[in-house]
Amino acid sequence: MKKKLKILIPLIITFCMNAVVYWGVPLLRTGIKTHNLSGPADEVIPFMPQFIIIYFGCYLFWVVNYFMASMREEKVKYQFFTADFYARLVCMLCFIFFPTTNTRPVLKGTDIWTQAVRFLYTVDKPINLFPSIHCMASWFSCIAVRKNRKIPNWYKAFSVLMTVMVVISTLALRQHVWQDAAAGILLAEVTWQISRRTNGWQIYRRLTEKIANKLGNRTGMKRDGK
Repeated sequence: MKKKLKILIPLIITFCMNAVVYWGVPLLRTGIKTHNLSGPADEVIPFMPQFIIIYFGCYLFWVVNYFMASMREEKVKYQFFTADFYARLVCMLCFIFFPTTNTRPVLKGTDIWTQAVRFLYTVDKPINLFPSIHCMASWFSCIAVRKNRKIPNWYKAFSVLMTVMVVISTLALRQHVWQDAAAGILLAEVTWQISRRTNGWQIYRRLTEKIANKLGNRTGMKRDGK
């Protein structure tokens, strides 16, 4: 049981941290001016509503690759999730102190793709944009399988291709601008390199193991009828 908990707890922490960052920050009313980073460069990639499949489908990609990361050797696993924690903390600070927005197109079509984008625009307001969590999490998904000998090369190549497609989708759907995408990728790589070269991951490991031990002990007590 404790072994399974050690696999699941980093994933749960990541989900909770993402929820705090993405849904918690908008509840704060800082009064700080919102910056619109949209510009002519964003028109290089045309608006393509069909990319909604990639934009929504990448959630499954993240789940699979983050789960692979949780199955790696302990040091690499905790370095990975520590880096992800650092990155989401930076995202939270950016969302609070450097809020951005962008210019979305007026949707006129009634086809299934445009309707899906219209739904996306309704449930996902143009906030929490810089850095792009979509691009950041996708790059982390590449890091998750990088240099892992247990993962076949074809899947590593697929992860890179999927990440490229996710980046394009964020731009093609006008969910992000290029600065958001670049910042998300850079943030993931920088925090990963920092985590690899410092000892913060050991604190994360001790916290995770402490939670796993407590939950494991409680589960064992319940099974014993205590």
